[in-house]
Amino acid sequence: MEKIGTKSTAVATVNGQSIIIIENGEKRIAIKPICQALGVAFQTQIERLKNDPLLSSVVTLGVTTGSDGKQYEMQTIPFKFVFGWLFRIDSRNVKEEARKAVEKYQLECYNALYEHFIELDEYLAYRNQLTEEAFLKVEAAREDFRNVKSRLDTLKEEFKDARALTLDIYREQKRQLALDFEAVPEGGDI
Repeated sequence: MEKIGTKSTAVATVNGQSIIIIENGEKRIAIKPICQALGVAFQTQIERLKNDPLLSSVVTLGVTTGSDGKQYEMQTIPFKFVFGWLFRIDSRNVKEEARKAVEKYQLECYNALYEHFIELDEYLAYRNQLTEEAFLKVEAAREDFRNVKSRLDTLKEEFKDARALTLDIYREQKRQLALDFEAVPEGGDI
């Protein structure tokens, strides 16, 4: 295992144990303090990490400061992998006082996975459905608008013609409608 670590920072305390990030270009977490805080067997967890096809390649030996202030070599994993590793710890194997916190954390992980993989798809499908329905309503309104606009244009022309009617045009139109019929006697021919 390669040695890493030059700067250590405590980021959390779980059941009286400090959880340390070791930094040397990459944030890493010491495994043993977490195992101690949760009351799980450190050696068992190291074996599981070493046997994991993905995590086995990221477990390294790092130098960190212990709770007593002394420097120790500790096995670490990258900070980004801690969350998945903790998710896989069986809550039945942790200390009683840590069990509820572990189960709460794991439930949050399930929710996060659901949101990442499923909820986003559901949201997008729902949004697409709403968008399609709104688009159809917009298209129907546009068609209604075109029909109303056409009717309005016709009415505007009628209004324009009515306002343009002069007395002379009125008289001329009136004469065209007036029919002079001579009185035809009854039974007579035209």
